Amino acid sequence: MLFIGPPGSGKTMLAQRIPTVLPPLSFEEALEVTTIYSVSGQLDGQGLITRRPFRAPHHTVSDYGLVGGGANPRPGEISLAHRGVLFLDELPEFRKTALEVMRQPLEDGVVTIARAAVSLTYPADSMLVAAMNPCPCGYRTDDRHTCTCLGPAVQRYRARLSGPLLDRIDLHVEVPAVPYEDLRGGMTGSTSAEMRNRIAGARAVQAARYAGTPCRTNADLTGKLLEEHCALGPDEHAFLEGAVRALALSARAYTRILRIARTIADLEQAGLPEGALAAGQTAGQEAGHDGEAPAIHAASGAGPIRVTHLAEAINCRALDRERL
Repeated sequence: MLFIGPPGSGKTMLAQRIPTVLPPLSFEEALEVTTIYSVSGQLDGQGLITRRPFRAPHHTVSDYGLVGGGANPRPGEISLAHRGVLFLDELPEFRKTALEVMRQPLEDGVVTIARAAVSLTYPADSMLVAAMNPCPCGYRTDDRHTCTCLGPAVQRYRARLSGPLLDRIDLHVEVPAVPYEDLRGGMTGSTSAEMRNRIAGARAVQAARYAGTPCRTNADLTGKLLEEHCALGPDEHAFLEGAVRALALSARAYTRILRIARTIADLEQAGLPEGALAAGQTAGQEAGHDGEAPAIHAASGAGPIRVTHLAEAINCRALDRERL
């Protein structure tokens, strides 16, 4: 996930809140995390780690510090964030080499460190959350300030992030400056507890759906499983085809949009009253017919992906939409 917005818009605060709305670590996950910290010498005598890690290395971190390695190879930040969040603030300020060596671990969920005498593999299944300004001065999208950046400077700033790296980031979310009226208006919207319950519900849907498969969550979907659980109706196919052509999306971006749309549908389902899923499954079996997506996708045991889900998924790819 990549947050894009002016200074002070709340990007860092949003990133710091993410672990608080994720489901708690399972016992097996806690063992994995604790083992990594023990190997890296950072356990400090404490027992089992039960909270999801949140790692926020500075942009001056070395390649070894980020992905692991050194004369006596140790896990890097990407492994220390395993089962948790790796937060990279001011993403374009990181060394380009460090960002590029992250690409494969982000894809595979593991990092392999090869030395002359030994090859080590560490888990690296973390959620990458990054933040950046829209331009060097930071105020390109802030109506309250005047942006001082010329077009070429903005292009050079954005070019620090390669296309293949951005393709591997599922969500590009614009975070606007917060108006004064909202600052003084008090809290609105969902609480962390409400979001956590909804996410837990969506995770439960996915756990049941992928039981007996190599997948744990929608993020793991590839190949035939992606095709099976992200099946689209005719209207959805037409909508997504138009978006892929208009935005010149890569195959990787296409896959990520399907996964995001599947997750949005799961979150929507998780917000339904108890018993609505069973009722929807019955209605879908009775009303579904050839050429139309049934009310509940039979193969996945979940609501189908609709055009609205695809539109929201594409809307969460801000840097892709800028190609229009």
